[in-house]
Amino acid sequence: MSPRAAGRVRYAVVGTGARAEMFVRALVLDHADTTELVAFADVNQARMDAHNRWLGELGHRPVPTYPAGDFAAMLDKEHVDVVLVTSVDVTHDEYVVAALRAGREVVTEKPMTVDVARCRRILDTVTETGGRVTVAFNYRYNPLHEQVRRLLAEGAVGEIGSVHFEWLLDVRHGADYFRRWHRDKATSGGLMVHKASHHFDLVNWWLAATPVEVYAAGRLFFYGQDGRRHGYARDYDRAHGSPAAADDPFALRLDAHPRLRELYLDAEAEDGYQRDRNVFAPGVSIEDDMAVLARYSTGATMTYHLTAYAPWEGYRVMVNGSRGRLELDVAENDFVDRGTAGAVKGAALHGAEAPAEGGGATLTLRPFWAPPRQIPVEGRSRHGHGGADARMTGVLLGGQPDPLGRAATADDGALALLTGLAANRSFETGQPVRVADLLTPR
Repeated sequence: MSPRAAGRVRYAVVGTGARAEMFVRALVLDHADTTELVAFADVNQARMDAHNRWLGELGHRPVPTYPAGDFAAMLDKEHVDVVLVTSVDVTHDEYVVAALRAGREVVTEKPMTVDVARCRRILDTVTETGGRVTVAFNYRYNPLHEQVRRLLAEGAVGEIGSVHFEWLLDVRHGADYFRRWHRDKATSGGLMVHKASHHFDLVNWWLAATPVEVYAAGRLFFYGQDGRRHGYARDYDRAHGSPAAADDPFALRLDAHPRLRELYLDAEAEDGYQRDRNVFAPGVSIEDDMAVLARYSTGATMTYHLTAYAPWEGYRVMVNGSRGRLELDVAENDFVDRGTAGAVKGAALHGAEAPAEGGGATLTLRPFWAPPRQIPVEGRSRHGHGGADARMTGVLLGGQPDPLGRAATADDGALALLTGLAANRSFETGQPVRVADLLTPR
């Protein structure tokens, strides 16, 4: 019998950084009638203590905390049914595999993991145990992305021949990946894995197809030590306590964000992790400008570009088919004000409503032999990830109906991951990479 069928489901969260907040709030506020948060596990006690303080603000009792090394013991002692994995990306497989072998279900943040060996380990363990892993691809739950899925499935453009997908991260949001642990490809897989896996999963889902071959080119152009040539760099290693960072629009001021100060600045003494590194400091091993050409099992192709240093934030998707073309344009903000450039995007933590920004969304169908038609955009929201976070937790934690099949499996997680890993390999070799040569999903 599944935990959900047995009654109130007991959840533990491993990894208590900023991303955990969305899941914690959903468990104790939105789905408290069917779920119970019973434990935290982390390498840093101060971060777990911060989350327990915030639970008190929500009227919830503190939950037991466990060092990450005691994860397996926690599962038994707290009678955990489902593990929520929100730790650093490179550690996902450790907790996913341990939970599966202990007979627990898993919901893991994207990306599922960061390399082929860890991906294979997860898939093999799913096969061995018959366990269940769900990957939290919240972009699937954005009402606008659901609308695109329905239009394509209904044949709005006929048979799909190609997709062009451009994603722009502005110099506020994009810069943030170069301040924190994501700047190290060994821990994040780079933006082709950590960020673009969202987008590759969307294309897989929209096309109902799997990637076959990937060719890509990417480089570190704007950030990092070599990016100092552009004239924006200030001479400091981390922003906190540095006079040189005072007027730097790329500096994150942790003191200005109480939640981030508690999670990171106040917790540094335990593990030394610095959340506010200089984006132009040495040690950046990820790319910030990436181009991808992918071929899919249906014969369709995708051209994709990710820019992490744009003056505005948003994305454009064009789908070309045998009956016309579908165009999606989304501006999440029109420009970045210098006075707010050094802030994190939206609210300090996920799950809260973001402040209003400029921009909007348009969806245009351009059929053959007829004028273009503007399609009204459905359900656009300022809440977390365009309203997707609440919809996702409703399905993954609340057991709500999922007629569009949005809940991503471990195989889905692998397919999104493998596109990014193939791109990374192509960066290194300059050659096309067959996905099957990396790993053949079940």
